[in-house]
Amino acid sequence: MTTELFRDDAYLKTCDANVAGAGDGCVFFDRTVFYPLGGGQPGDTGTMRWDDGEARVIDTRYVDGDIGHFVDDRADVPPEGTAVQLAINWDRRYRHMRMHTAMHLLGSILRYPVTGGNIGARKSRLDFDMEDTVDKAAVGEALARLVAEDHAVGCRWITEAELDANPELVRTMSVQPPRGKGSIRLLDIAGVDLQPCGGTHLRSTAEVGAVRVGKVEKKGRRNRRVNLHLDD
Repeated sequence: MTTELFRDDAYLKTCDANVAGAGDGCVFFDRTVFYPLGGGQPGDTGTMRWDDGEARVIDTRYVDGDIGHFVDDRADVPPEGTAVQLAINWDRRYRHMRMHTAMHLLGSILRYPVTGGNIGARKSRLDFDMEDTVDKAAVGEALARLVAEDHAVGCRWITEAELDANPELVRTMSVQPPRGKGSIRLLDIAGVDLQPCGGTHLRSTAEVGAVRVGKVEKKGRRNRRVNLHLDD
């Protein structure tokens, strides 16, 4: 199985790795900095380079439980055992990190169960199981305040038994944290938010920067969609 370096350090941009296998248009490595699609966050893109070649990684996804790095269909794939350097598209990833952290801040303001969400580099959305009207101006002010307060952001792990004893930690209605490995990763925004999440995040809320609440949409009697935009 691929060692997921991004779990411990989301700021790693490159790493050395060895090809562990290939098939169906994707390559597997013994270790990676590439985040695979999951939790509403897109898979990373970037490049892989080796002594006599280079290929673009156009998507990253889980394939049969391991991380597949999908390459341009015109690219040559190095054989198993080849030493490569992996490099993510950092500008795109960092915007995803800013957005993902901002969405957790939004969820800490609107304390309703989450029915869905999607993260983009410029626009993201979070859907809530709620009938109440969203005060867009008030939510925007609260979001800006949490960013400016520069709360520390980190991760910690609990056992599956601890999660079972604290079911209120899970805010998502349709998606449950992955189980089977014995431990669950929590995102911890000091004094603001604590919930299971496997995505990549910032070190502090101040790094979110200029974020704006966009359109609020009514998607059903009990569903409100709130859009977020990065303004830089």
